Amino acid sequence: MDTSNPAVFVNGELIPNFIGKKVRAVVQVNRCDGGAATAKSTDDCQLTIKGLPQVPLMNYIEVIGIAESSNSIGAEVWTDFGNTFDTDSYNQLCQLANGEFKSLFL
Repeated sequence: MDTSNPAVFVNGELIPNFIGKKVRAVVQVNRCDGGAATAKSTDDCQLTIKGLPQVPLMNYIEVIGIAESSNSIGAEVWTDFGNTFDTDSYNQLCQLANGEFKSLFL
């Protein structure tokens, strides 16, 4: 496991803090057009995910990639989580991973 450049857990609110860095986010795909998707983050922010193949609409996916702007991620890796996902728990994880328990997360 390569730990030299870990991906930070983020939701829409946290992405602006990590522009140019590797992040991981869970989003719900609303539209997918030839390599780019419009998606909703777990905290209801609209994001653009670049570099995705065709993904089933309304599915939740985890995207690992570079935060290109405050509302855009360039995908390197993605995983389809299906059409149900506990967004509240993920948002809590993001807060813990970037707050008092940051040292527990690479």
